Amino acid sequence: MSKIKEIANCLNRSKKAIAFTGAGISTESGIPDFRSPGGIWANSQPVYFQDFMASADSRYEYWRQKSISQNDFNNSQPNAGHQILGKWQNSGRLQAIITQNIDGLHQDAGSNKVLELHGTAREIMCFGCNARFGATEMVEKFLVDDQVPTCPACDGLLKHATVSFGQQLPEDILEEAIQLSSTADLYFAIGSSLVVEPAASLPRLAKQNGANLVIINRDETPQDVLADWVIHSSIGETLSAIDECLAVL
Repeated sequence: MSKIKEIANCLNRSKKAIAFTGAGISTESGIPDFRSPGGIWANSQPVYFQDFMASADSRYEYWRQKSISQNDFNNSQPNAGHQILGKWQNSGRLQAIITQNIDGLHQDAGSNKVLELHGTAREIMCFGCNARFGATEMVEKFLVDDQVPTCPACDGLLKHATVSFGQQLPEDILEEAIQLSSTADLYFAIGSSLVVEPAASLPRLAKQNGANLVIINRDETPQDVLADWVIHSSIGETLSAIDECLAVL
């Protein structure tokens, strides 16, 4: 029996399947991985959270970088991988999607239970009054004015509602992700290098607690040796093939 059929059979029997996704699923929608040769960090250093809070120059650099990546997010659409996971979730085959991504494409594909470990690039948050604003509007304001915008409500510092280097993950989201991972019976790790902690510990946690682990990624990962099935291929094509097998079970 092929890997694809074995995974489909396992998913068909599963009661608590979880999908964990990283940048690789969104590169198939045209969003560059920040760390890839075409990504923003190929030519720029990421702005650390403590520098953002302390320095006006760092805040400007942060907004400059975000204005570049915002176009990628605005012009992207869910691909086959997002669509299949959304289909599985809405049919009850997946309990939830835990993602390292900030692009919102899982929600666009119809997924209604998405834990965004690193926040969302679709919103801007104020550190003064906790107000939220649409990211596109604020980025356009930055580009027109050539200065970092401040909160219209309280004049506080504004930043994308994403987790920067040096900034803690949202505690409630992480706790729920840990709980779901520790009780899963089937765990898909999709499009993630599985090296960025604490997120990378979640597939290990699932495996340690008895889940079958499936890793689908273009490149090898440090956790391939733990997995029950490893597929180094296109995410959209692989998930579509699994879905086709499900249809005849």
